[in-house]
Amino acid sequence: MKGGPQLWIGAGLTAVFVVAALVSFVWVPHDVTALAIAEKLKPASATYPLGTDHFGRDILSMLMVGARTSIAVALVAVGIGMGAGVPLGLLAAANRGSLIDELVMRGNDLIFAFPSLVIAILITAVFGPSALNAILAIGIFNVPVFARVTRGGALSLWTLDWILAARVAGKGRVRISLEHILPNILNLLIVQGTIQFSLGILAEAALSYVGLGAQPPTPSWGRMLADAQTMIYTNPSLAILPGLAIVGMVLGLNLMGDGLRDLLDPRVRRARG
Repeated sequence: MKGGPQLWIGAGLTAVFVVAALVSFVWVPHDVTALAIAEKLKPASATYPLGTDHFGRDILSMLMVGARTSIAVALVAVGIGMGAGVPLGLLAAANRGSLIDELVMRGNDLIFAFPSLVIAILITAVFGPSALNAILAIGIFNVPVFARVTRGGALSLWTLDWILAARVAGKGRVRISLEHILPNILNLLIVQGTIQFSLGILAEAALSYVGLGAQPPTPSWGRMLADAQTMIYTNPSLAILPGLAIVGMVLGLNLMGDGLRDLLDPRVRRARG
């Protein structure tokens, strides 16, 4: 099987949650913003396939909309990280050893000194808690990750003969970076993007859990965990179900990332084959 079984298992797991998120835009079994106290803590049934929470909201509907929230936050945050980090990494590699390279790398070190949760707290202190601020916090933390990966991959190419030939032909550093370097490190960026996507899901859940992410009434897997912590002994499914959703999504993305690495990296294919 091309790509290995882990790629297809990971893609299948990820697809389940992506499809659920897409379907939630047009249909959910019940309105997630409507409270029905008379229906609270109902067990699984035909009406409520996964039961209801302490506000009478349908758990399945909340998981579907929560998938939409988590995926959207993580996806945009990864986009921010790639959009800013990849150009910085290419710039640093093209000017290795220069002041530009030093500024980019020391800036990366500065951001790495503050975990995404600390960055989120700083942003929240100024602008208030919201999903947008969670995106900014996770996205800012992703920038140095992609910058380092891009720089490392690009540096290994700048010493090759065909890059030297391009320079002799009169091509500038920017043109070489865009035409020759970037296409040859896309495999690294795709794999790293998958990994950061899974970490973004975890980060969004953590930020929502502590109240810094998506705010009520918008459902979020992390928020569902926070709301369920007082009922962990009386109704554990309220915490188990969103927990399983987070684990399933992260596991699927990690398996898919490993599979993509094996598929796209010729050195790994040769080592295993």
